[in-house]
Amino acid sequence: MTKSILITGGARSGKSTLAERMVEGFGLPATYIATAQAFDAEMEQRIADHQARRGAGWHTVAEPLDLPGALEAADPARPVLIDCLTLWLTNLLLAERDWRAPAEALAGSLARDRAPVVIVTNEVGAGIVPENALARAFRDAAGSLNQTIAQACDELWLSVAGHPLQIK
Repeated sequence: MTKSILITGGARSGKSTLAERMVEGFGLPATYIATAQAFDAEMEQRIADHQARRGAGWHTVAEPLDLPGALEAADPARPVLIDCLTLWLTNLLLAERDWRAPAEALAGSLARDRAPVVIVTNEVGAGIVPENALARAFRDAAGSLNQTIAQACDELWLSVAGHPLQIK
């Protein structure tokens, strides 16, 4: 059953918890593709909290850069959770890699016959215009990336203060 779902929202809006519940609804075991990199103790703790909340039944794949490759390599019989697109984008920008071609590759892979895929991303364009060029470039890239993936997905959800709203 091919089904792709994008969940967006602000920071700490309940996106990851919603995504985990959706994936668990498709059945465990599941694959969790993590894009986060722990560069400090605070991020290490965030990652540990996510792992503890998921518990047994999840196979974690850490992939900060080759997200399309990680999705293609995932067991096609297991639902997949990708968390998150904006961290992946950050990793690509910091590594001075192109993000557009991998975004198109990811969008294309969502249509292939496989288990459901749930993707988490951050909505970053609802605030003020950033004061520096790098932050503006990130905001613009995140907006374009989110649009590309949302177009490729079957469903789009917005999470606000822990409450989901289906958009598409």
